[in-house]
Amino acid sequence: MTSDSVPAAVPAPPRAARRSLLRSHHGDVFDDPYDWLRAKEDPAVIAHLEAENAYTDARVAHLGPLRETLFEEIKARVQESDLSVPTRRGDWWYYGRTVEGQQYGLQCRAAVASPDDWTPPVLDAAVPVPGEQILLDGNVEAEGHEFFAMGAFDVSDDATRLLWSTDFEGDERYTVHVRDLVTGETLPDEIPGTSGAFFTPDSAAILYTTVDESWRPDTLWLHRIGTPVTDDVQLFHEPDERFWLGAGITRSRKYLVIGVGSSITSEEHLVDLDDLTAVPRVVWPRREGVEYSVEHAVVDGRDELLILHNDEALDFELVSVPAADPQGGRRVILPHTPGRRLLDVDAFRDVTVVAYRFEGLERIALMDPTTGDLDELSFDEPLFSAGFGGNPEWAAPFLRLGYGSFVTPSTVYDLELATGALHLRKRQPVLGGYDPADYGQRRDWAIAEDGTRIPISLVWKRSFGEPGSEPRPVHLYGYGSYEHSIDPGFSMMRLSALDRGVVFAVAHVRGGGEMGRQWYEDGKLGHKANSFTDFVACARHLVAEGVTAPDRLVAEGGSAGGLLMGAVANLAPELFSGILASVPFVDALTTILDPSLPLTVIEWDEWGDPLHDADVYAYMKSYTPYENVRDGVAYPPILAVTSLNDTRVLYVEPAKWVARLRDAGSADVMLKCEMVAGHGGVSGRYNSWRERAFELAWILDRLGAAGG
Repeated sequence: MTSDSVPAAVPAPPRAARRSLLRSHHGDVFDDPYDWLRAKEDPAVIAHLEAENAYTDARVAHLGPLRETLFEEIKARVQESDLSVPTRRGDWWYYGRTVEGQQYGLQCRAAVASPDDWTPPVLDAAVPVPGEQILLDGNVEAEGHEFFAMGAFDVSDDATRLLWSTDFEGDERYTVHVRDLVTGETLPDEIPGTSGAFFTPDSAAILYTTVDESWRPDTLWLHRIGTPVTDDVQLFHEPDERFWLGAGITRSRKYLVIGVGSSITSEEHLVDLDDLTAVPRVVWPRREGVEYSVEHAVVDGRDELLILHNDEALDFELVSVPAADPQGGRRVILPHTPGRRLLDVDAFRDVTVVAYRFEGLERIALMDPTTGDLDELSFDEPLFSAGFGGNPEWAAPFLRLGYGSFVTPSTVYDLELATGALHLRKRQPVLGGYDPADYGQRRDWAIAEDGTRIPISLVWKRSFGEPGSEPRPVHLYGYGSYEHSIDPGFSMMRLSALDRGVVFAVAHVRGGGEMGRQWYEDGKLGHKANSFTDFVACARHLVAEGVTAPDRLVAEGGSAGGLLMGAVANLAPELFSGILASVPFVDALTTILDPSLPLTVIEWDEWGDPLHDADVYAYMKSYTPYENVRDGVAYPPILAVTSLNDTRVLYVEPAKWVARLRDAGSADVMLKCEMVAGHGGVSGRYNSWRERAFELAWILDRLGAAGG
């Protein structure tokens, strides 16, 4: 049973003071009495957040033993001293490793035995790696700091220099550092306030991006190593507040590609690496609603650009254009095929690979860039994730790919191009005798209000029976925004719930990208409510099919998925025994109305512009969780988790939401605010395990599975 009684020692929940603040737009006046919590530097705000933390700690104190048990279970499954599969770049094998008892990983390398050696060495974490060089020790970097995150990490092409960037606040503004790998000396080239950074191919300079006051990457700079940062050269600036800027160097090492894009429009620029200060030349001029990406390829000896685009091609088309004249004639390689969402193309000297989504799963294939013929890689499981990655070399005879499913731990293969053979390099170890055959996975389909079939992925432990044989505790997860797909993936931490009889489920609601671009279009802007009603339909399907019951169903979502959680709490509170909302975007209308806040203008393409459009304002106000909390409604217990230094979803959103829920009479609502963390939560693997153990203990308690 769940722990609904509150011990007498638990204090009363904090009550935020009401301070009237009238907001007026399009003739609508809204009184927002809790917006004063936005003043992050106000001691009264900090005191309120600390009171919320104290209250939450007291409310869940009885779960302390379970939290410790869960933490120890997670820890016992993990091979704490471990190494990644080495990736070859130049004359070195690069890999990461972890050491038992240390919070952060180490980035390392070892010399390649011979130029023809493309089989990665099999490393043993218990045995010192011959000739190993530790490039960066995250534990050393983190010393003296409560929070540590690494941003950029790059080694120069000549293998003599390292750059990395650090964030000690959680606000995602990074400081770049440079080290001479020959002498071990850290150079004075320190660049603050960056978002991304990498070396130029000549190893003599750094390209980096900076952000504007709204945390939008908007400017690309060139820093020549050994010169003052004040002498850095601005290479590109994007003034349009709707567009982000990013940059990278083609795998062929021929071009610098500068990309700018909003949620619906993109524009790419090329710079020959022989002259980085030359004026970038645009590939295709931006057109509202047209997205595209560029990859350099050599086809039959010709320099070509492979361009994925959605110009009159909803699920994207792949074309080739001459690199010297990209606005010239297009040669179609992969025509638009409705339902086959083209995602990515990677060109190498001897092969081209394509990633696409079809029937709810991501697929990968080798492609003939002349004919467009595809040779899709097949896998045995009905639900899986697969993708190419970690392939920096232009002319490698092997391609690295990753694979996994809800029951198969993360797996690394090398595809041998000469034979087509897949070589297993490593499968994530799970200590304690884990057997994938003990667990099952399947896909169900719910019917939405408008008749649309909504996929639901399920994973469970077979010894408890097939889902539907009797009502079971179900942990239902959802996201549904930005065309982001929640693909099948293994979780070490999830096993603690599965082994207690919990069924884990993912509601693949509209607004995500699981079923193609139209799936995304049908869950954004004026169709956003579909995401919420889809999730409710999935929950009702699981109840109707006997998989679970409302008193054994907990929902979880984070960030934009936290908006989903707040909306379904208002729509169908009776369906859930608990709702976990992580860094939840629950005060969306207030945020999207304020263009001075980080990311707001960029977000107008996703949600609409309520500042200038009365219809958008009215629509957003109809679903924003904070503004639609209903007085006197029996909301399920809610746990909201946030971070003080989050720059993506400000802590004030869940703080206001929790205050409003209490004001409406909801007795069981808690806020947990990390006082030194960002959007991704706490840093350090042991800290993150403890954080997840905290959340899992609460979920299991709400599911009635805490004693299992």
